[in-house]
Amino acid sequence: MKLIFAIVQDQDSNRLSDALTDANFRATKLASTGGFLKAGNTTFIIGVEDEQVDTALEIIKNNCKAREQIMSPAASLGVTVDTYVPYPIEVQVGGATVFVMPVDQFQQF
Repeated sequence: MKLIFAIVQDQDSNRLSDALTDANFRATKLASTGGFLKAGNTTFIIGVEDEQVDTALEIIKNNCKAREQIMSPAASLGVTVDTYVPYPIEVQVGGATVFVMPVDQFQQF
């Protein structure tokens, strides 16, 4: 048995949740926040049998797409406000960060 942690952008959360449910996967969703963009994420915790891992990963891959987003960088403490002009930069967001871990034991009460 494996435990899958999938951290996805909130924009992809409902689509992924629906796709997992349609494929008969049960998942727990947790609200989380990313460190870089400080944007909302959803962390899915999915317990699967070993032979289901590839199917679950394919569902995650198909429903969580990376995309470009424009953001304004925050002012640095080493720069004076008079001379600092933040120019928007394009960053890649979305997709999924996925961890697959072995499960030694599973209990349900």
